[in-house]
Amino acid sequence: MTPSPTSPLRVLIADDVESLADLMRSLLEEKGFQVETASDGQLCLQKVASFKPDLVILDIMMPKVHGIEIVRILKAYHKTQSIGIIVCSAKDYPSDRGLLEHWGVVDFIRKPFQPQAFTETILRFFSLSSAAQRSENPSPAEAPVAVYRPELDPGKHRVILWGTRGSIPVSHPRFMKHGGNTPCLSVQVGEQLIILDAGTGIRELGLSLLKTSIRKIHLFIGHTHWDHIQGFPFFAPAFVPGFELSIYGAAGFGKNLKAVFQGQLDQDYFPIQLEDLKSTMEFIVLRDNPVRIGDVEVHWEFVNHPGAAVGFKLVTGGKSLVYITDNEFLEGYTGPLDSLERNHPAVVPYKSLIDFVTGCDTLIHEAQYLPADYGSKIAWGHSSVANACALVKLAGVKKWIVTHHDPAYDDLALDQKLLLTEQILEEIGVPIPVSNARDGMEIPF
Repeated sequence: MTPSPTSPLRVLIADDVESLADLMRSLLEEKGFQVETASDGQLCLQKVASFKPDLVILDIMMPKVHGIEIVRILKAYHKTQSIGIIVCSAKDYPSDRGLLEHWGVVDFIRKPFQPQAFTETILRFFSLSSAAQRSENPSPAEAPVAVYRPELDPGKHRVILWGTRGSIPVSHPRFMKHGGNTPCLSVQVGEQLIILDAGTGIRELGLSLLKTSIRKIHLFIGHTHWDHIQGFPFFAPAFVPGFELSIYGAAGFGKNLKAVFQGQLDQDYFPIQLEDLKSTMEFIVLRDNPVRIGDVEVHWEFVNHPGAAVGFKLVTGGKSLVYITDNEFLEGYTGPLDSLERNHPAVVPYKSLIDFVTGCDTLIHEAQYLPADYGSKIAWGHSSVANACALVKLAGVKKWIVTHHDPAYDDLALDQKLLLTEQILEEIGVPIPVSNARDGMEIPF
């Protein structure tokens, strides 16, 4: 089946190798297809929403969002389930194939490929798809009067993790899967933009905002340790007239919030000072709880970390998301988890925090140390994997994303740590979805 001149079929090619993407595009445009390309996984998901392809040709080893994760996301939502997916990759392990086939991938093209074989595979997909539609569609006499075809609204709720590393940014091929930027998360609800933390991940976020109509920004700082503010001097909107920044932080820092940012931009450390920035800027001490921003309530709660550190809970449309990057839950506890209940002496001091987290739809919370390492890290302000699992159980969390990865843990170590996390959750009877946070990861909310 070749697309007709009046209604060209749309194909999205997601491949980070420009020469291969250009070749595939040329081959398909010769056959009359309308083609767009995406050079990373995040851009692929964005173009699925805007371009609405009939078919996605997908590489597996994609930057920002892995190809397998893209398949999982597209097939998890009924609005994108019907999009065809053909994997075109040099990665061809039977285990990966089995998983992708289970999720609905219709065919595989092994790189390097012959152009003619590639084109035939794509044409065969559309021919089979057309035949399936003809066999499934009712006869004209049975056809419904109207067809319900809802479309994805990509801008309604967007939650993106721009930085997921703790302490200090890292850069090496061993960290490519999870990323190396320090903490930053953005939440967009309509035209309302809320940012949590200003680690190095905020730099890429700022560059993306220059291309949007958003000019009012609400930035909440969990605490003022370097890894949570070190990206602010490179946050492009702060330098641009017309942007309005409201920066929120808790009372109790050694200096007030404005003084911390002024000190960060002192002339001994940085060529531009705070007063030279062209945006409109205000510093707000967190007193109201929650803070209301449009349709979003931002609740906050002090957590167990040196200094005045807080975690945040965002509530909108009946959904809740909790973001806590630095929190030593059950400080000093190294015992078994099976006896931990809310009335346990080690748990009682954390009642307010547990109540704050209880029942949330998505928890983004650290688990920085392996239990074997935690004994030498007690009172450093971060949780062991085991104690973080206890919080998840006690609070009845529905989904957990582990963030604030230790800079010493590369991708392999984090994958192994996640396996241990899943094992512990299974042992304590908490069969919830758990995953590692990654730079560029977009979260349904």
